[in-house]
Amino acid sequence: MSALTSQRIFVAGHRGMVGSAVVRALEATDVGEIITRSREELDLTNQADVDKFFAQQRPDNVVFCAGKVGGIHANNTYPAEFIYENLTMAAHSIHAAYQNDVPRFLFLGSTCIYPRMAPQPMPESCLLTGPLELTNEAYALAKIAGLRMCQYYRTQYGVTYHAAMPTNLYGPGDNYHPKNSHVLPALISRIHAAKQSDAPEVVIWGSGTPRREFLHVDDLADGLLHLLKLDDPPDLVNVGTGSDVTIAELAGLIANAIGYKGNIVQDKTKPDGTPVKRTDCTLIHSTGWKATIGLIEGIERTYQDFLRETESDTVRLKTA
Repeated sequence: MSALTSQRIFVAGHRGMVGSAVVRALEATDVGEIITRSREELDLTNQADVDKFFAQQRPDNVVFCAGKVGGIHANNTYPAEFIYENLTMAAHSIHAAYQNDVPRFLFLGSTCIYPRMAPQPMPESCLLTGPLELTNEAYALAKIAGLRMCQYYRTQYGVTYHAAMPTNLYGPGDNYHPKNSHVLPALISRIHAAKQSDAPEVVIWGSGTPRREFLHVDDLADGLLHLLKLDDPPDLVNVGTGSDVTIAELAGLIANAIGYKGNIVQDKTKPDGTPVKRTDCTLIHSTGWKATIGLIEGIERTYQDFLRETESDTVRLKTA
């Protein structure tokens, strides 16, 4: 395995939940230099700006965490923005990195790139074997293009450009917007509010039966650093826990962590999304990495983070 000592690493999207976790993990290691840019400093959808940045900085590694993300509502409401922003950011950055002799590029995808009715657990080989989930198709198509672009550049040019597909993420810095957040932070926010107001019940979207896998973002950051140290990483690899729970079970775990005693009620008129999503983690396990933060522990830690962020008025409420 390669060391990260003396490496100059550009973390794209360092202000987001994933990017900030990667920065924290890098700061705890013996890394040479961490390069970051805010969106105000570098617009990744602007090709000229991206070309200029890579020509000037020429990092040794790129960890590409930048992206427009959101839950079912956001993906359904803003599909044009989701495909345009994610596609242009990826294409500009990957090509500019290659043109400026950046030897390594780790692209972050998502397990939502896999077919709606993919075999469970989902292996990397099921990519592009069936129709996508319509509620996040725009985002998934952009991410598929990015990871394939890395794969093609690696094949044609010999650069180590590779991709990781994390499962559903949660943790410090998550987005708690009432309409545009993912399911776990949305449930934390909603159930916390119900406890504060002594509400007798909390209504959650859908039937509660879909099964989802959740990975703490600090586990993901650890897994990404592991991949960066591999001399010959897989072209694309799942990063997850390999275990899942129903949405109803998740709501119960969150209610326990928060101390909410009311009822959890399902609104079955709302969409469920993909019926089951669980990753096959055989490949990344074979490289010597496994997640270490259990879901109960992770939810408890995340709720405490949420309370601290709420108290300091730093909780993210990002609109799409």
